[in-house]
Amino acid sequence: MSEIVTPAQLGLSRWHQALAGRDPKALPALIAAEAVFHSPVVHTPQVGRALVAGYLGAAFHVLGSGPFRYVRELVGHDQAVLEFETELDGTLVNGIDWIRWDAAGQIVDFKVLLRPARALSVVQARMAALLEAGR
Repeated sequence: MSEIVTPAQLGLSRWHQALAGRDPKALPALIAAEAVFHSPVVHTPQVGRALVAGYLGAAFHVLGSGPFRYVRELVGHDQAVLEFETELDGTLVNGIDWIRWDAAGQIVDFKVLLRPARALSVVQARMAALLEAGR
């Protein structure tokens, strides 16, 4: 009897592999064409594979520059909530990645929540500089 792999299990495995490789070029294959990204600092959802990959790639660079690690995972059938921690400029950053996948294991919705307010400010400044440089 073979074990059934859920969309979250498939997607989460791919997500962890991409994160471990810190390779933003791997991101588009993980993201559905009409995926939506909800940023803690941008007021409107960002829609489409290219935008979502751009934001996630910038996050890889910014958040991955510190000792990034997931400290808790809550996994359902097609979604997961991943709590992370890192440190930037002497500020502890605590956050949540809430990810939902389609049946093929591609990301369809990605929401990031950050705390405390100082951490949000540090991440916002770094992300803005990085995204502006890339335009």
